[in-house]
Amino acid sequence: MSDIFAELQWRGLIHQTTSDELLPKWLQDGSRTVYIGFDPTSDSMHIGNLMQVITLSRFQKAGHKAIALVGGATGMIGDPSGKSDERQLLTPDLLQRNVDSLKKQMQSFLDFSGDNPVQILNNFDWMGKFSYLEFLRDVGKNFPVNVMMAKDSVKSRLGREDTGISYTEFSYMLLQAYDFVHLNQEHGCELQVGGSDQWGNITAGIDLGRRMHSVQLYGMTSPLLTKTDGTKMGKTESGAIWLDPAKTSPYDFYQYWYNVNDEDVSKCLRFLTDLTKQEIEDLDAAREADAAKRESQTALATLLTKLVHGEEGLKIAERAKQILFGGGSLEGLNDASLGQIFADVPSCEVARSEFQGDGFSLIDALAEVKLCSSKSEARRTIKEGGAYVNNNKVSDIETRLGESDLASESVIILRRGKRKYGLVRLV
Repeated sequence: MSDIFAELQWRGLIHQTTSDELLPKWLQDGSRTVYIGFDPTSDSMHIGNLMQVITLSRFQKAGHKAIALVGGATGMIGDPSGKSDERQLLTPDLLQRNVDSLKKQMQSFLDFSGDNPVQILNNFDWMGKFSYLEFLRDVGKNFPVNVMMAKDSVKSRLGREDTGISYTEFSYMLLQAYDFVHLNQEHGCELQVGGSDQWGNITAGIDLGRRMHSVQLYGMTSPLLTKTDGTKMGKTESGAIWLDPAKTSPYDFYQYWYNVNDEDVSKCLRFLTDLTKQEIEDLDAAREADAAKRESQTALATLLTKLVHGEEGLKIAERAKQILFGGGSLEGLNDASLGQIFADVPSCEVARSEFQGDGFSLIDALAEVKLCSSKSEARRTIKEGGAYVNNNKVSDIETRLGESDLASESVIILRRGKRKYGLVRLV
């Protein structure tokens, strides 16, 4: 057994434990079963989920048995932890779709083969069998209300006169607590790990296990992934940073990590990568010597993009960076690749018939795609050398675009100046 506690400790991944004195030796004495829960509120995981998946993977690599629990039952209610308002309830069909999507995504990060495979379980498989009366009788009677009232996730909401907390969300803690007890009884699970906002739910499960079966269970939390200013990472003006390339393109994913502040990048390397302590310290030293090179950020963006999107996704992201910031060649790219690279740039659709015969005026195209506010501005841009077609400068105001100008099956890339891009799509 490798020393997982020491590994998590130097990486700064231990926020709270039920016993700092006992857990290190307990984890070293043999293979333990650990679980982390994932809330299926979306059809994709985000950066915060990624940190927990990586943590679960660390336990597996250290020789422990790992369980990824997807909350098909608890997702019907929603965890009130860290939330100031009631969650929107999901329909059963949407919830099932999210559960299936999360299970599929996890297979990219966790090892389900070999002598010590990760298990993915769905708590609806056991919670769905309970009747209301059975749950109150068999589980609820072991759960003191005063203990529930003292939890931060409940206490913070009770103090709000406008929203408060519903009985539904108040009951969430019982369900998650019972998950821990069930996993202990059926799978020998003795340790639950989660983000620091899960401490109340984790300790509730430990208490329920003691009351129902007189068993000793353990808990551990990691810090939330936050910036130096205390705000959560993974939030941008356009929304969350998702792991699904259809929601966040490999290029946008890469750029998010490449643009991480110097103050935050070392923590991200420790939390999210498998780089050794020495490798991270070397990057820290290089950053102190010359921050402009952004070696730490490049390593972070490269490693995480490869982890989430594979070699092909990393190539697309690096190619996109070269094209968008260096005017690189577009040769060999298809509609799908260009769609990912230029996911957030303005575009317009033009009938393919317009590009036949004499072709489509470049002036009209620049105005149509909103790179220029008017045809006269488009004319000036071309004259002044600021117009590009597929990253090739065009200075003739009489230029007309034809099918020979396609960068892929149906896309022409226009550029104004160094950074402003637009797509013309032939339909």
